[in-house]
Amino acid sequence: MPRSAAVYARISSDPVGKALGVERQEEDCRRVADDSGWLVGEVYIDNDVSAFSRKPRPAFERMLEDLRSGARDAVICYHIDRLTRRNRDLDRFLEAVDEGKVRRVRFATGSTDLGSGDGLLVARIMAAVAENESATKSRRMKRQNQQKAAKGLPHRSSNRAFGYTPDGLTVVESEASVIRDLVSRLLAGESLRSLALSLDETGVRTVRGHPWRTPTLKAMLSSARIAGFRSLHGEVVASAVWPQIISERDRERVLHHFETKKVSGRRPPRRYLLSGMLRCGKCGNRLYSSARRGTRRYVCLSGPDHGGCGRLTVVAAPVEEWIAEAVLFRLDTEDLADRIAGRRPRDERTQALTAELVDDKERLAALPDAYAARKISMGEWITARDPIEARIRRAEQTLAAASGDRALQELVGAGSALRGQWSTLTLQRQAAIVVAVLDHAVISPGAQGATQVDVDRVQPFWRL
Repeated sequence: MPRSAAVYARISSDPVGKALGVERQEEDCRRVADDSGWLVGEVYIDNDVSAFSRKPRPAFERMLEDLRSGARDAVICYHIDRLTRRNRDLDRFLEAVDEGKVRRVRFATGSTDLGSGDGLLVARIMAAVAENESATKSRRMKRQNQQKAAKGLPHRSSNRAFGYTPDGLTVVESEASVIRDLVSRLLAGESLRSLALSLDETGVRTVRGHPWRTPTLKAMLSSARIAGFRSLHGEVVASAVWPQIISERDRERVLHHFETKKVSGRRPPRRYLLSGMLRCGKCGNRLYSSARRGTRRYVCLSGPDHGGCGRLTVVAAPVEEWIAEAVLFRLDTEDLADRIAGRRPRDERTQALTAELVDDKERLAALPDAYAARKISMGEWITARDPIEARIRRAEQTLAAASGDRALQELVGAGSALRGQWSTLTLQRQAAIVVAVLDHAVISPGAQGATQVDVDRVQPFWRL
């Protein structure tokens, strides 16, 4: 009897956000569990998430991982089209069930039996039909959206646009005045961050009630909507039927302003050794690099884009010197060598996985030849291809994660040698060495303006 069954519920659209559809599915699935005498380990819910689009389904992916690991030993779902509307995802589910040796899969409605050959055939047919229905619906909706856009009609959305009523046709004057003020200040040279901070200070929130962030603010100020235009996929396609809030000329000036602020695509040279690796000891937020009066510092920043407490600063040079020395010292310790040695079984698994990856790639490459020679049908080709591609993706992800371990293995025992070369290494190379050993470091509060680091303020967290 299953000790920990997974219940999966999903609904594609929940415009009112009450999750009533998935609640009903969960109730019916729990009834199946009670009738079967199964214990429910966890309920996995993807609310307002399509099973046809390529967007990830977080709960579905988490359930697959739990099935593979053996954390769940049975599955209950309302109907097979709640589980998947694509044969590819059905194959991934079957692989996870097989890998975790899960033998019990039941549905609250329908009589699909995934444990038999006929049941699998029926499931694939149902998934193919559902996939075709979803594709037809998607094409129809895209055509309707194109037609509405060409007429300048608003796009239907569960969220209204800031400055307009929910139907998108009437201006909310109190919000429109905020937009006009923001545009004037932006064109006068004020930064997006400053504008977002002022909105936060005056209590102006987004339509969802959240504080403004600079990406959201930029998208709103550069939108075609507030200038009285209808856009589709980022392109203006028609004059809108709703009133404009700002003039076309002001929108052109806003777009030109943002265009001149674009980065060249080249990252500036690294000036801070520990960028992204320090955390605030007060609030746990990331510390950001910041120069002041010629002094490099790491600072906890408050505000809409950073969310820190804004109450901790540390001078960069001394903390970088201390952590660099700590990293070099750790490279020569027996503790690190022992930890690396303990990963040899993982290395053996990596070697085996590499061999499996090569074999799967050869199998995948042989499928077109087998089809061309009429040894297999198109259906057999697709059936064979999808699980091979899934195994290749998982293997590549695992090997990519293991590459960081190999980089660390090459550095073990080299601390003394690197110490003698440290000043001659580029900052990028120094940072790569630190990242291989250090996950992050927490900086505790200390005396303001101190030019020397107090070692008690620094708490490193090592990768191994």
